[in-house]
Amino acid sequence: MQKIKLGVIFGGMSTENEVSVKSAKSILKMLNQEKYDIFPIYIEKDGTWYDVTNDKKEKIANIISYLQELDVLFPVLHGKYGEDGTIQGLFELIKKTYVGCGVLASSVGMDKAYTKIIFNYAGLKQANYEYIIKNKNGYTYIDKNLTEVKLTLKDIVEKIQANLKFPMFIKPSNSGSSVGIRKARNKEELEKDIEYASEFDNKILIEEGIVGREVECAVLGNDDVIASVVGEIKSAEEFYSYDAKYKNEESRTFIPADIPEELSNDIRKQAIKAFKAIDGKGLSRVDFFIENNTNQIYINEINTLPGFTSISMYPQLWEASGISYQELLDRLIDIAHIKY
Repeated sequence: MQKIKLGVIFGGMSTENEVSVKSAKSILKMLNQEKYDIFPIYIEKDGTWYDVTNDKKEKIANIISYLQELDVLFPVLHGKYGEDGTIQGLFELIKKTYVGCGVLASSVGMDKAYTKIIFNYAGLKQANYEYIIKNKNGYTYIDKNLTEVKLTLKDIVEKIQANLKFPMFIKPSNSGSSVGIRKARNKEELEKDIEYASEFDNKILIEEGIVGREVECAVLGNDDVIASVVGEIKSAEEFYSYDAKYKNEESRTFIPADIPEELSNDIRKQAIKAFKAIDGKGLSRVDFFIENNTNQIYINEINTLPGFTSISMYPQLWEASGISYQELLDRLIDIAHIKY
């Protein structure tokens, strides 16, 4: 049987370059070399593309020509310029089969504010939220009807404080791996945290905190989508920040989560609904909160290109559901063929 020429693309120009490299190392190690001719492709933070076959780093002179020689492209890129629909658009322009979500799902899934709007229409319960835009000379407040009002930061803080309860989570709208996220407990922290989040993106999401358990569910498929068991995150820090995810060994995951079967089934159904609502294809990880005392389920966000490191939830959730890491990679590559 002829091997599939598989390009594994990693690194990238986002703040998650290092996480992407870790994900790619795990994938490259686990791919079945009897099925695939593997072409590792690294994108430097400055946007330069390199062929790193046999650990030799050679600059790719003509990216389009190089990619057109391959059968399937597997982007292992987290964050901007890799998970946001931009590179997916490139693949579609040159008519290449690729793993994962398409342009629309990638761009909507990456932008937390627009994801919220889609989830609202899908009838998925969410924490109360506001979002704003940082401009050159101030801020723009966006109301529920998408009407824009230009305000000073102090006025923005007063408006948000009137609409949401502390604690609040302040997030760059286009960022992954919890980069740039902070928790505000009062007005002064809210103001500082908005300024901090604006260093990562000009669109900023502010969410009311949910007191509860953080759980995650993996989805896989195109038309016939399946959901994994539900896993629980117990952060070693106040919330599951970048450091808590990748640097603090005290953070723990429990797979499957110790929750009633009925609750688990509901989360799995909601994960599939969220995935289909954004027109997801291939894979995603969907994150939820289970509120203490009420057991109400709140969707947090969807990650259309979740981590694939040795400690990442996405492959672990499927492992616990009876699909090994290597089989998972095979399935993702197989359904990329079906999709395009």
